[in-house]
Amino acid sequence: MTHHVLTVQCPSTRGIVAAISGFLAANGCNITDSHQFDDPLTGMFFARMTFQAETGAARDALREGFAPIAETFAMDWAIHDASERMKVLLMVSNFGHCLNDLLYRWRIGALPIDIVGVVSNHMTYQKVVVNHDLPFHQIKVTKENKPEAEARLMALVEESGAELIVLARYMQVLSDAICQKMSGKIINIHHSFLPSFKGANPYKQAYERGVKLIGATAHYVTADLDEGPIIEQDTVRITHAQSAEDYVSLGRDVEAQVLSRAIHAHIHHRVFQNGNKTVVFPASPGSYASERMG
Repeated sequence: MTHHVLTVQCPSTRGIVAAISGFLAANGCNITDSHQFDDPLTGMFFARMTFQAETGAARDALREGFAPIAETFAMDWAIHDASERMKVLLMVSNFGHCLNDLLYRWRIGALPIDIVGVVSNHMTYQKVVVNHDLPFHQIKVTKENKPEAEARLMALVEESGAELIVLARYMQVLSDAICQKMSGKIINIHHSFLPSFKGANPYKQAYERGVKLIGATAHYVTADLDEGPIIEQDTVRITHAQSAEDYVSLGRDVEAQVLSRAIHAHIHHRVFQNGNKTVVFPASPGSYASERMG
């Protein structure tokens, strides 16, 4: 048996689930997990199904057979091989907590991706990356050379076959051109405060204002800085007795956790963009371990 993931989004109408399940049954496939969402505000339907196929049912044949159904319902769809690992390019500047966390999760198999390289505008984490037997690429970025630097970045994406870029606290703003070209394929992480603190030392600002909750937001990158569709968020409670250093430590911890969860959802095709929002289907009970191995 081979394992696949079918993702579908299309205008909502009657008969979509029946058409999908009927096709899979007719082609010797067994649905093992299914999630769907019908958004009454946008009129869009979203579905993710995992299924087992008989060895003789090749993915290309399934795609060819499903195409007429997809056309009937105007679907944006894909059939993914659950055993294929997504190729991911990491980017980092001078804060390494997210990078180190992702490398550890990758090394122990908790984050089943193929890291094709790490890009940085500094040399701070070259040794860490090389010690993991991964390619390290320094691309310095200045106001004068930004077009050339981004051309080098896109060349790396093409050469490595990267399907996802993760900004693991990469502190350079990407151009609108890259954001558009890689739409839905760049994930960023940043702190979340109420009220909002921007600029230098946001955790110090939060400490000085007595913030009681700090958190992190992982989102897709768009031309609007830090305003792309949100994938994952979390918070941690702070008390009056904690120091500014505690704010930083706790903040970095929640950033690393939120980023890894967002990547996990993306690589397993559980995230759908729905206008300025996302639909994120959960990892079903019992499926998280199998996803880790997939």
